[in-house]
Amino acid sequence: MLIVLGILFAVAPTVVWMTIARTRSVGFAIGGMLLAGAGVLISVQQGWIDAPRPDAHLVFTVLAPLLIACGAGLEGRHEESPPPEWISRRNGAIGFLGTQFALTLVAGLLYALMLSEGSDAPPSEALPSLPPGISMVDEGTSCGSGGCWRAATVTSGDGLTRPEIIRELDLQQESCRSSGWLLDWRDVCVGASDNGKNVTIYASWGY
Repeated sequence: MLIVLGILFAVAPTVVWMTIARTRSVGFAIGGMLLAGAGVLISVQQGWIDAPRPDAHLVFTVLAPLLIACGAGLEGRHEESPPPEWISRRNGAIGFLGTQFALTLVAGLLYALMLSEGSDAPPSEALPSLPPGISMVDEGTSCGSGGCWRAATVTSGDGLTRPEIIRELDLQQESCRSSGWLLDWRDVCVGASDNGKNVTIYASWGY
């Protein structure tokens, strides 16, 4: 269900533009760019492109109406005054895109508020990928005074020692990277620890 809603969210501006486009040249050009943007957003939604999803939705929701407005302006320079029925379609398009932007903005603010509480752990995708021969035994989340983190115990099927597993994962030192562009200002930090029995890989938030 969420996948379907995400796809509808991405293609909605293209459908809106189809209802108000008046020229073939500008219509196809703007429509193609909107479809390309929708494809990128859907790729982010599905994880095919590694990018923060909330930020991608916010950027798309801002840029799509601007692109539509530019297209309508270009058409207005080369066309006669639009018919009355086009005016009503334009007003409906403005209302729809405005509602979409408002909902996205509210969702983004709620997301940022949730982040400020520090009650979430990084997703499973934040854990480092495992090379062949190393497998995950278990995974879970924990919370403490410093926030929440995600951890997983890993073992080697090739007989590697614990230090060798850590070297194979290239996690001798903790490393951090940016988690988002706009809404999520935190870093996600990944590393590995050896408790004398097992190797644990983890992902935590850095501020």
